[in-house]
Amino acid sequence: MLDIAPSQQAATWLGSFGRALEAGDIEAATNLFVEDCYWRDLLTFTWNIKTMEGQAAIREMLKATLSQAQPSHWHLTGEPSVDDGIVEAWFSFETAVARGEGILRLKDGRCRTLFTAMSELKGFEEQKGPARPLGIRHKPDPKRETWAEARARETRDLGVHEQPYCLVIGGGQGGIMLGARLRQLGVPTLIIEKNARAGDSWRNRYRSLVLHDPVWYDHLPYIPFPENWPVFTPKDKMGDWLEMYTRVMELNYWVATKCISAAYDETEKVWTVVVDRVGQRVTLKPKHIVFATGAYGPPRQIELPGADSFKGELLHSSQYSTGEKFRGKRVAVIGAASSGHDVSVDLWEAGAKVTMVQRSPTTVVKSDTLMDVGFEIFSEKALARGITTDKADMIVASTPFALVPKGQRALYDVIRARDADFYKRLSDSGFAIDFGEDETGLLMKAYRTGSGYYIDVGACELILNGEIKVKSGVGIKSLTPAGILFEDGSELEVDAIVCCTGYQSMNETVAAIVSREVADKVGPCWGLGSGVKGDPGPWQGELRNMWKPTAQEALWFHGGNLALSRFYSKYVALQLKARMEGIATPVYGEPSNAGR
Repeated sequence: MLDIAPSQQAATWLGSFGRALEAGDIEAATNLFVEDCYWRDLLTFTWNIKTMEGQAAIREMLKATLSQAQPSHWHLTGEPSVDDGIVEAWFSFETAVARGEGILRLKDGRCRTLFTAMSELKGFEEQKGPARPLGIRHKPDPKRETWAEARARETRDLGVHEQPYCLVIGGGQGGIMLGARLRQLGVPTLIIEKNARAGDSWRNRYRSLVLHDPVWYDHLPYIPFPENWPVFTPKDKMGDWLEMYTRVMELNYWVATKCISAAYDETEKVWTVVVDRVGQRVTLKPKHIVFATGAYGPPRQIELPGADSFKGELLHSSQYSTGEKFRGKRVAVIGAASSGHDVSVDLWEAGAKVTMVQRSPTTVVKSDTLMDVGFEIFSEKALARGITTDKADMIVASTPFALVPKGQRALYDVIRARDADFYKRLSDSGFAIDFGEDETGLLMKAYRTGSGYYIDVGACELILNGEIKVKSGVGIKSLTPAGILFEDGSELEVDAIVCCTGYQSMNETVAAIVSREVADKVGPCWGLGSGVKGDPGPWQGELRNMWKPTAQEALWFHGGNLALSRFYSKYVALQLKARMEGIATPVYGEPSNAGR
């Protein structure tokens, strides 16, 4: 196939594929894939977020979905490219109820990976661009309702006189982005946030916190950050942006509101949700609820024998806001991942004497290195090459999770070679380093367990020069009145201990609000089933329970970092819109916790 132009190879394959599907010839369509193939679909065929691995899985999916999907109008968009013998092409298509887009990659004329994603529902498109609302009726009207009056009425009535179709529990970045998507699709949505202001989930963190990911990776939908926005966003600036965004995007957003309980009526298909809104109990009746309480759930408290005897202050990082009160004091930070490093630096800057207690090895990557080799498609250089944030999101999503480790392993070979001296110095200092059980580095740890990594924005230099002490390789036996007793018999005397030990799964939040039974029915969120420690099998192929139907009808999870929340909020919103409009949404594939 090397003598055939990439555009001709892609056009030939896509044409054959489209004709086979329209003819209902599943065998012919399946034979267009190589044996070791992957098809990742976001809603268009499966009404799910699902990856089919291998010809047999693709065949079974098509048998179950093709007659309902009715795909057609397959067209290449843009010019196909070729890299290392792999032809890549972008395309558009339609189903019976939606328009879609995708990316195909061919090896020797047959498909190695196929990615299909829903763009919009036919007849329910967002009102944007040429279809944007006029904003005014140019006609005198004694009963005219101004925009401000209409907003005031909507804000006053939703949740009181009118019920939301969707209730989003959690008004941080994830809930806000999902709320914006649902607003543009005309889905009546109420977001509830326990804090006093939108953005407080960032403002209330420790004072020195700055986002570790660059601005090009962190944009919100509809309103990107301005061109003079800093590469790394300070937490209070992020909080202010979210508060502004909530107002400008006209979100219905209740602050100082805590969810007390929620119960689903399987017969009526409606939730009864009791919330405390500024001290007043309010009952809501949404059709769907979305937990958007972050990527994770409640704080994870580790067992520390003798904690009751410790005379100093013991707190979880979620309770930590500033090191000011620890000035001149001896503080142990238990945990050596992102929060552990950030809290240690904040304490050091406040004048505390800090010892980091490292319980297991950490994957560390220098920020400037990751910027150069890890965020290549989310950068100013990428924009100059025409790779917008939306396009970069699609590129990332088009790679099946099963193939990500190979690319990450190669990336970390480059990183280790580039920063070999840095890693030697850090290891020689007594800090334990790893790159994951299979040497795939930070990203795979983030997907699998959401823990065990740090992007170095300065803490490592303090470790290297001894300003932050490290106790590593020795387990904690117990706490004592004066500090921490280790298993080797040594004792660290401290005045305070900050436990940077992470968070539980988001389904634990469901246990507290809905029930233990429903939380167990749904199962854990996050992780791929890779089999590494903290991410037990079986293999899922997708992140557990995230952004897709769960084992509990009308209960959804939305979360992740800013980039994941930006991208996947679109697909959660499309699923909810389809259900609201009565569009058939036959879900292919069992929920994440099926059979357990």
